[in-house]
Amino acid sequence: MNAPRPDGVPEPRRLVHHPAVSGPTVLRILLGGQLRRLREARDISPRDAGDAIRASASKISRLELGRVGFKKRDVADLLTLYGVLADDEREPLLDLAERANRPGWWQSYSDILPPWFEVYIGLEEAASTLRVHETRLVPKLLQTEDYARAALQIMHPMASSNEIECRVNVLMRRQRILAGAAPPQVWALVDEAALRRPIGDADTMRDQLGALLDVVRSKRVTLQIVPPARSAMTAMVGPFSLLRFAEPDLPDVVYMEQLTSALYLDKTADLQVYKRHLDRLSVNAAPPADTERVLTELLAALR
Repeated sequence: MNAPRPDGVPEPRRLVHHPAVSGPTVLRILLGGQLRRLREARDISPRDAGDAIRASASKISRLELGRVGFKKRDVADLLTLYGVLADDEREPLLDLAERANRPGWWQSYSDILPPWFEVYIGLEEAASTLRVHETRLVPKLLQTEDYARAALQIMHPMASSNEIECRVNVLMRRQRILAGAAPPQVWALVDEAALRRPIGDADTMRDQLGALLDVVRSKRVTLQIVPPARSAMTAMVGPFSLLRFAEPDLPDVVYMEQLTSALYLDKTADLQVYKRHLDRLSVNAAPPADTERVLTELLAALR
């Protein structure tokens, strides 16, 4: 655990995360960024680059942002256009293109997961730090299986029991990042109302609060709870996540999920606004040292 700041929250750390073990989402972003730098170094417009691979300028933009998969032939043609002709320079990038097209584990659930959410799962797996602001529910990476099932039944009332179980399986698979050899640092800010909101039966809530106590005591997660008297700011901002990556070529990303889509923000001006909000919310919340006491009191109230 890193040294705490004056507000008691550890400074986010950057983990070593080698591209060789990165998932396809991160590999696409890394390759796209490299292709963009090569194009700009040659002063080639996106339109001219698109013409070289029989595509539009907007397709080049999507490739450079890592939003779509790469055809190895297209990457080879772009490298030729950008003057990258030596085998020792081309082969690593062509190999990166091939690895970026390998499916992630979540793609086997593509029948229930929209493409915009598959992008998030890939980013979440690669993040070295996750700062989560939640106003409605227990943060998903900290949900128990029964709590997650009950929450999903509320969120997807028309879904079949099989679809609900598939969604639960996806969430449980996502949570494995917390038990890995190099887990991300998770710092969650949660409205106390979200922890009081009954999801499932009393046993489900008791188990969920107990699981939060366990994870707080393990020091694997920093959890701050916003008391009711200070929750106005929390409600106004709404839930979102800030993801930070070890790779220097990957910018921080703010993720906000909506009912049928999501927003991904990575522009410096946007990131500064959301980082300031997180800092203000952290000061507004109870310090991490109070979390165990608050959870214990909430758990006792259920007995």
